[in-house]
Amino acid sequence: MSADNNKETALSPGEADKKPHLASLVQAGDQQTDAVVIHDYIYMAKDISNAYLVTTNAGDVLINAGFMGSAERNKAIFDKVRTGPLEYLVLTQAHADHYGGVPLLKENGTKIVAERRFVDTWHFFDRLGPFLKGRSAKIWSSTIKGRDNPVPEVIPDIAVDEQFAFEVGERRFEVISTPGGEAPDALVVWMPREKVVFTGNLFGPVFMSMPNLCTLRGDKPRSARLWLECLEKVRDLNPELLITGHGDPIEGAANIRQSLDKMHAAVSYVLEQTLDGMNAGKDVHTLMREIQLPEEIAIGEFHGKVNWAVRTIWEEHAGWFHMDYTTSLYGVPRASIDADLVELAGGADALAQRAQAKLADNQPLEALHLVEVALGAEPTNSAALTVKKAVMGLLLKASGGTNMSEVMWLKNQLTLTEAALGEG
Repeated sequence: MSADNNKETALSPGEADKKPHLASLVQAGDQQTDAVVIHDYIYMAKDISNAYLVTTNAGDVLINAGFMGSAERNKAIFDKVRTGPLEYLVLTQAHADHYGGVPLLKENGTKIVAERRFVDTWHFFDRLGPFLKGRSAKIWSSTIKGRDNPVPEVIPDIAVDEQFAFEVGERRFEVISTPGGEAPDALVVWMPREKVVFTGNLFGPVFMSMPNLCTLRGDKPRSARLWLECLEKVRDLNPELLITGHGDPIEGAANIRQSLDKMHAAVSYVLEQTLDGMNAGKDVHTLMREIQLPEEIAIGEFHGKVNWAVRTIWEEHAGWFHMDYTTSLYGVPRASIDADLVELAGGADALAQRAQAKLADNQPLEALHLVEVALGAEPTNSAALTVKKAVMGLLLKASGGTNMSEVMWLKNQLTLTEAALGEG
């Protein structure tokens, strides 16, 4: 990457505090006291991932239960509009922001419905909890409240294999497996009579955005092709109202169809361009730099990014060994020779000086490579830390404050660097 003016690396207070769109969405319900009325029978509680109450003349259905720390608030919001017993609680995936409120919101007789892989996905996150929690905190700790609340274990009463239908009163609900979503147990809920579909986070937390096929915090990589197949399932329903996990519903069959077509075209383009590039002998880093969406099918990068998708697609098809460095076959990282490189370069200050020259030449990422070597040998070297701070500031500016994971990671690294310099 390059920068138009590498000397202006300091962030203004407004830039430093700029909140990514996704952060605004997950915090949108913090002051909510009443349900948002979508229809006279659909109500929304805004949460890290929203919960939706559907009322009928014979009882209620809840789609997702929100996060652990929001359960009491969500219950109070929905209690104002309840019309009967909670017959079903449908969970669109085994991420805690979708099911954390289950213990408080379920009632005697409530049937919990989830995809057949829900329990396996829950066990994945439970088994790797300490590892994932520490990594996730670097990105989400300043955004999500209640992260330290215990995560409940939820065992569904009904495990959906491909499709399951039920009726409550005058309404029919069809639960459809969509394992290409944010989790391998993802599903959508279709109301055929009303032509309403609840997609959860099948399309990510921000609609019309590049899917995050492999998150920075760590997760099982997702298949781009499977994601496309699941989008096609929803598109074939021809819904007139599409309700996602965050933000406002998308209305109108033609508008929804056009939006789904554009997302399908964008992800298909990235997939095919990556595979063509692999066949042409290009390495993954070249393709990450080269592949960009044409303007007519460009979509947002609020959670996933095109270049991250390229890397995930590459490794989905080719595995982790890129046939570039033999050392990647073994458990000895490049950092093991940082001290040798620093000694050969004439000291960490010399590398920091070269890094500063790279930065001045609009090569901040090359500068970052150099200072990471320098700091690998001398973690407190002030010259290298100063350049790293400048690089992080420049990368944060260049990000435009758009992608949640990128922005919060860069802010985390900037804060740690300032602390190492004794500035915070």
